Amino acid sequence: MFSLATDFDLTASKNIAIFLLIVFISSFILTKLLRFIIVRNLKKSKREDYSTTSIQFLKNSLKFLVSILALLVIVFSIPALRSKATFIFSGAGILAAIIGFAAQAAISNLVAGAFIVIFKPFRVGDYIKLDDLRTGIVEDINLRHTIINNFENKRLIIPNSVISTESVLNHTIEDSHILSFNNFYIGLYADIDLARKIIQEEAIKNSKVIDNRTPEEVIEGKEQIEVRVISTHNSSVLLRAYAWLVNPLDEFKIKCELRESVHKRFVLEGVEFPKTMAKIYKA
Repeated sequence: MFSLATDFDLTASKNIAIFLLIVFISSFILTKLLRFIIVRNLKKSKREDYSTTSIQFLKNSLKFLVSILALLVIVFSIPALRSKATFIFSGAGILAAIIGFAAQAAISNLVAGAFIVIFKPFRVGDYIKLDDLRTGIVEDINLRHTIINNFENKRLIIPNSVISTESVLNHTIEDSHILSFNNFYIGLYADIDLARKIIQEEAIKNSKVIDNRTPEEVIEGKEQIEVRVISTHNSSVLLRAYAWLVNPLDEFKIKCELRESVHKRFVLEGVEFPKTMAKIYKA
């Protein structure tokens, strides 16, 4: 690119425009080429260290570095910009202080993003939860921020420096199987054994509820769906069913399905409901 600059008279506006176009096209092609070569080699290596998250972050880093390189080529190739750059850099101490202050947030996001990729508290594709309002699937991790796609198909843009200091609940980091708590309220004098039997039968019917017992537990007669009495109140008994699920993304849907099917069975088989309805079927 520098040799190309010497062949042009970069004091003329037309030549400057052509040179800028060439630099932009060259940087675009260089970025695509480097991405292709690096990703292909990483995939050929078949190393588990290079996950989708690492590759995505590497792609974003390459784009950033090539853009900086292209900017430097433009500045030092065009005489008008080069003369101004020389003047600016003569006060490098003041400039460094200004840039350092202004770039604190950018640098902290960059470092935090690198730490996320290296230590992997979450990865692209993971289902994470920061709080009740910030939960969803990690869609991208770039140099500045992490993008989370929530269950309304809306994107949460969270700076890396923020999310790296948060307590993150990761549903899929090691094992996607989860133990789902399902609460049911029955009347104080209801038949607990009948209610337990109904809940267990309806849970086992659901195709997304799995049997997570070990062979030893099966032989010992441990129940696939445990239903325990959690508490009793003036007019109700709280039962909790423990159901193992394959995919945490299905939990809310399965809770709703199980709640509906159990309610219908309770009505059909005459299981007494609480007299006070205020706390019935809390999640």
